[in-house]
Amino acid sequence: MRRFTTMMMLLTGIIMLFSAGFTFAGSTDDPGIQKRERKQQDQIAQGIKSGQLTTKEADILEQEQAKIKQDEERMKADGKLTPQERSKLKREQDRAGKNIYRKKHNERKVDVN
Repeated sequence: MRRFTTMMMLLTGIIMLFSAGFTFAGSTDDPGIQKRERKQQDQIAQGIKSGQLTTKEADILEQEQAKIKQDEERMKADGKLTPQERSKLKREQDRAGKNIYRKKHNERKVDVN
C-alpha cells in the first residue's frame, strides 16, 4: 500500500510539472493583440468611409499596421510569444492607435459626397 501511495504521489508530481510547463511556456496567440488589431483596422476603414482620412493618411496607417503584423509573425516564428515580445507589440499598437486618432482628428478631410 505504501508503495502504491508513493507511486501515485510521484505520478501526480510529474503531471503537475508538465502542466506548469505548458502554462508558463507562453502561447503564440494573444486575444488582446488580435482584438486590438481588428479594432484599429476598423477605425481606419471607418475613417476612410467618413472622409476623416485622406488616401495618403490611410496608406501610412495601413503600412504601420502591416509592420506590426510582420513584427508579430517574426516574434511567433519560434513557436512562442514571450512577455517582452507581447509588451513590444502592445507599445507598437499604442503608438498606432495614437496615430490613427491624430490623423482622423486633424484638419485634413475628404469630401465623400
